[in-house]
Amino acid sequence: MDIAAAREIGAGIAVIALAGVGIGLGNIFSTLVSSIARNPASRPHVFGLGMLGFALTEAIALFALLIAFLILFV
Repeated sequence: MDIAAAREIGAGIAVIALAGVGIGLGNIFSTLVSSIARNPASRPHVFGLGMLGFALTEAIALFALLIAFLILFV
């Protein structure tokens, strides 16, 4: 196997984490909308927690993308 092919396969495997991030973000926002619809008075507290969950989940996506770029270009 050529080193370039191994790099591309490794970067592709590193990006698989983005699928999990997409599923996680979908769960976070569907639960956020559902909870605000059930109890609109709790919106400020629930919205802050939802944004925190979004930021932490999106950080995983950025780390996975960083690893993929490191595999490809370094």
